[in-house]
Formats: sequence, structure tokens, C-alpha cells
Amino acid sequence: MFSKIKKRYFIPVILSGFLLVGASFKDDFFEIAKQIEIFTTLFKTVNQNYVDQTNPAEMMDKAIKSMLADLDPYTNYFNEQDVVKFKINNTGEYTGIGALITRKDDKVIIKEPYKNFPADKAGLKAGDEIIQIGDVLLADFKEDASQLLKGAKNTKVAIKYLRQGKPMTTQLVLDEVEIKAVPFFGKIDETTGYIVLTQFNRKASQETKEALESLKADGATKIVLDLRGNPGGLLNEAVNICNLFVSKDEVIVNTKSKNEKYNITYKTTKEPVDTEIPLVVIVDGKSASASEIVSGALQDLDRAVIVGARSFGKGLVQRPIDMTYGTQVKVTISRYYTPSGRCIQALDYSHKDKSGKAIRTEEKNYNAFKTKKGRTVYDGGGILPDVQIEETKLSSIAEALQKNDGIFNYVTQYYYKNPALGDKIPTLTDADLADFKTFLKKEKISFDTETEVALKNTLEKAKKEKIEATIATEYQQLMTALQKSEETLIDKNQKEIKNLILDEIIKRYQYKEGLYQYYIKNNFEIKKATTLLTNSTEYNKILKI
Repeated sequence: MFSKIKKRYFIPVILSGFLLVGASFKDDFFEIAKQIEIFTTLFKTVNQNYVDQTNPAEMMDKAIKSMLADLDPYTNYFNEQDVVKFKINNTGEYTGIGALITRKDDKVIIKEPYKNFPADKAGLKAGDEIIQIGDVLLADFKEDASQLLKGAKNTKVAIKYLRQGKPMTTQLVLDEVEIKAVPFFGKIDETTGYIVLTQFNRKASQETKEALESLKADGATKIVLDLRGNPGGLLNEAVNICNLFVSKDEVIVNTKSKNEKYNITYKTTKEPVDTEIPLVVIVDGKSASASEIVSGALQDLDRAVIVGARSFGKGLVQRPIDMTYGTQVKVTISRYYTPSGRCIQALDYSHKDKSGKAIRTEEKNYNAFKTKKGRTVYDGGGILPDVQIEETKLSSIAEALQKNDGIFNYVTQYYYKNPALGDKIPTLTDADLADFKTFLKKEKISFDTETEVALKNTLEKAKKEKIEATIATEYQQLMTALQKSEETLIDKNQKEIKNLILDEIIKRYQYKEGLYQYYIKNNFEIKKATTLLTNSTEYNKILKI
């Protein structure tokens, strides 16, 4: 979601396109009016004549959301209840429990309690399954359970939960929870500063500036900015963060739309902190949106070397628009373009394959652009780093193990088997990997790869047609072969999987802060970035300085 910024319009451009726009508007207006009349008539007719009692509000809600789902995943409708429940507070503060929670298979699981916040103070741990909040049994509550964990500051909430199958109780005291955009910064060595930026809320640029100035005051003469896993946020904050490193009045991003009012050029407006300090930005496949604006602009302006793996590829801009009766719609209003003219949108939602999935732009169709100093960069599929690191890319098996909570659940078991580990960093051995694979089998954790899902769907269809007995042997052989291939993939990618397991272990004992402290000395991408910054000849060669 991007914030609203005013723009002066270039009058001759508007006037030159006026007649075409006017004609197009008249045609669109007639078609829209026609379709609204058809829909209204149908809606009334069905509700008045259907054999059973209908719920008009529910029908309309489903109709609108289904219609928008055909556009892109970012254009969403929020009814009155949705607006109350899900309205995002971009200040970076909210009243709550200070923990990441998720609902999966009708279970509400604590994924990560934040240090010294209400959930942590109440003794809740990652892996705990909340079964009751106050008087509400979650097995019977199908709504968004997180809403039951919000309220006025100092509100006390009774919690019942399961820990390793054992029922337990605690009491939460709700408090103001500050979500930091920069959860960590520190020094990698005597002269290299490290800043982690995890989101672009309203405090992002201010927190990044404070971290940068603090590191410089502490002797940092080089900076690593880590945008891995950052899904984005406010566009103006992305511009302001670039402004820390580039001069005033520099173009950072352009947005373009069929609506002239959304065609906006965003420039830096403030005096920078430091335009000379060597800078490396780390990105990965989960760096999206505003993260790509920052990395793309700094790359196009030859201001930073980008390292890691190709970013997500979200080149679309959304705006929330309030409507009648307390409802709201978040609409994709434009595409954004980096200073060189690149749109890095990877998926084309206007063209979909037979299964209804948006088509990804093929690499052969990428277009070449030039940076400020003439380096070649490409559009169409996220930001391609100047220095690609193979280890940054997640393998398909690692993605599956994260998606199906295989690693998360294994580390939960590990944590309670090793209660005294403290701040020690374990060395994961082949025996640990074997234990992990045994755990996956014992818990019957499904990888849900496309092949596995297709095979399971085939069995379900066979059951409906009552022919499953005739294919049972072949089905089991295929499933066994598939599971064996998944185990082979774990062995093939064991270094990557061991690292992911270790990351999760460190978080359990030392919170996220401990993980960042470990990264400073041990993370491969950070080591690569530091080495590059130390080698000024190689750094300057990449940027053509």
C-alpha cells in the first residue's frame, strides 16, 4: 500500500488527450451503467424469488470479492467489519500481544513472541497452540482470532493453550506494541555498519536515518543495508530512505496509470546524510514493492551495489479508497518505474494460463535499460542483483519445508529436548539431519509439491468414482517414489536446510536480536557484502566509478 502524494499537472498534456479521454469515458460510463442495471435487477430477482431465505449482505460481499479476485491479489474490498478488523496502522504501533501468530488447520499457533512484549512476559513460546481466549473456545470460533487479542492498554486476557500437548493457562496484559522498521543495527567490523530494514511504515526513514547516523558516529565508513524478506509498504518512505544516500531533487521513481492524476514523479526533497559512503544492499526473493523501489533506484543511480538473489517483482501501486457505509476498497492504481525506466513487475495479471494463474514474464522478453553511468539493467522480473549469490535463492524443498512448518515444528520439539542451550550456538551434524528426516516421517508432514497435490487429487477423484481399490497399489508406489525423491532433495540441499533449522533454533533461545548478532559474524550474504566493501577496486569496478 502506498501513501497519497499531491502532484502538479502539466496542462498541455491533459488538454492534448482531452477528446480521446472524453470519448472513452462516455463509452465506459454507458457500459458500466448497463452492467450495474443488469446486476441490480438480477440481485433483486434472485433474493426475492429464491426457494430459501437468502443473506443479501453475504451474497453481495462474495460477489464483489470474487469479481476483484479476477484482477490481481492486491485489489481488495473491505466491508464494514473488514475495515474495523483489518485496517492497517502504518504508524508502527498497535495495542496487542507483541507476537506473530498464525491460524493453520483451525489451530492458532504462536509463531514468534517478541522480546519483552505481552506474549513473552506471559510466558508464551513459539509453537504454543492457543485453544481459548477469555470465554471463547477457538475450535468454535471461525472468525479472525487475532481480534480477540486486541483491546485497550492494560486489558487482561485469560489464555488457555497447549504446549507439546499439555494444557496450560496464562494471563496476557495488553500493551502498546511498537513494530520497528529497523529492528537491529550494529557493526560487522571496525568500519562496516549493518542496518536491517524489515518494513516501510511511517517510521522507516527516520529509524534508518538514526541507525545510519549512529553507525557513522561510531566509526562506520561503509554500510550494508539488508532488505531481505522486506515486503514493502509506503512509497514515500522508500523515496526518503533513498534520500539518505542520494542528493536532493533526484528522481527515485515514476508511477504511470491510465488516469493522468496518478502519473507522478517522486524526487528526493531533503539534504542527504551521506552521498559518498560505500553502500551494499542485500535482497532476496521476498524483497518486494518498496524494497524494490529502493534497491532499483540505488542501482539505477549507481549509488549502491546490489547483492543476493532476484527480488520478488511487484511493480504495482495500490491506494485505499473509502466508500459508503464504512466500506473501503484498495485498488491497484498504477505501475511504478525506476529512474532508468524499468517496470520490474514479474506477473502479468491481464494474461492468465489455463489454470487461471497470472503469466510470468519470460526472461527472453526482458528489456534492457541503462543506469546513470551506462551499466545495463533489465526489467520484467524483479531487481536482478549486480552480484548474484546462489545461496540466497531458496530451493523448492526449502520453500516447502517452510510452508508446511516442517522446520518450525521440528525446532519446537528440539527446544523442549534441549532446555539448557541458552546462548550457545549448536553445530548441526548429519545425525541431526537424519533426526529431522525421521521427524518429518513420524509426523507425516506433507510437502504439498505440485506433483504430490496432483497425485492426491487423482486419488480423491478415484474415490468418487469408486475405483480407488483398482489403483491402490500403483498409487502407493508413486507416493513412495515421490517421498523418496523429496528425501533425496533434502540430502542434496542439506547445507541450506541445516542453516534454516539453525536460524529457527537461535530465534527460540535468543529472539530475533540473537539471530542478527549471529548473522553479523556468520551469514554468507553479509560476509560477501563486507568483502566487497573492503575491496574498493572491485566495488568501484561494478559501479563504474
